[in-house]
Amino acid sequence: MKSEMTSRDVTEFYRQMDLLGIEIWIDAGWGVDALLGKQTRTHVDLDIVLRKKDRGSVIEFLRKRGFREIPREDSRPWNFVMGNGDGKEVDFHIIVLDDEGNGLYGPPEAGEGMYPADALQGRGTVDGLPVRCISPEFQIRSHTGYEFDETDVKDVTALAHRFGLDIPQEYLSVSTKADK
Repeated sequence: MKSEMTSRDVTEFYRQMDLLGIEIWIDAGWGVDALLGKQTRTHVDLDIVLRKKDRGSVIEFLRKRGFREIPREDSRPWNFVMGNGDGKEVDFHIIVLDDEGNGLYGPPEAGEGMYPADALQGRGTVDGLPVRCISPEFQIRSHTGYEFDETDVKDVTALAHRFGLDIPQEYLSVSTKADK
């Protein structure tokens, strides 16, 4: 049973990572809300991007708080989920920064791609706490190329309007309906 990952959960986790000297970027749902500066919906998880060198420290931090890896078919060393007995989840996106500041996501032969350096420049707030997050441009780009749902449409539309960005072609007819 999943429960809500609250803004308090997010800010407490973020502050703890800062205290440990671990740089994380908030991605996906909470990342969108951070960019918008307000919570727009409930979230069952917190997606984080972090450097491979910090992976073990974050895993240990969460284990001490009752989190365990949740086996999934798509789990990989650079993308996996940990959850606790209360249904809260943290979704890991592990990167290695190259010389240009790009976040390489998984081994190159896996073809997973990367977080370009500018994607790691996003800034937002969660309950007034300034946080690093994935940039609005990359958030929108990462919402393309798959079968999206109503939540994706709302996220993309809100980011595009807030930051003056283009809505991807595949969203245009759907987002027009959502705006009405």
